[in-house]
Amino acid sequence: MALCLLLAPAAHAAEPTGRITGVGGIFFKSKDPKALMAWYRDVLGIKIEAWGGAAMTYDAPGHPPAVIVNAFRETSGYMNPSTREFMLNFAVDDLSAFLDRLKAKGVAVLKRDDSDPSGKFAWIIDPDGTKIELWEPKPEPAPK
Repeated sequence: MALCLLLAPAAHAAEPTGRITGVGGIFFKSKDPKALMAWYRDVLGIKIEAWGGAAMTYDAPGHPPAVIVNAFRETSGYMNPSTREFMLNFAVDDLSAFLDRLKAKGVAVLKRDDSDPSGKFAWIIDPDGTKIELWEPKPEPAPK
């Protein structure tokens, strides 16, 4: 008596190795890296490690749903008034509270937009002139 097994094809084939799995870092030049990282620590509240940079892990509840990588046309004004070729985006848990903390430290908010379907946004400039986008992601719907 022969036993015959019928296997259904997998819904999603396993992806091959040798692929991008995520953003591993953001690196940029500064005239005074130590002072700039101190600003990120003292003003934005980013924990700076002994080696001089920050390690932001995503193993905590409430982390952003995705890390966005996107290119803009050279003529885009989205990063204005910064003249840098990049912009940073940091997710925050409560945009209003975070902006209150920044204003108390003398940081000017360029603009705020609560109308985007993906969440709330605000923009500031760091001491090197880099535009920073702050993003409070729209809450994910509760499971049914």
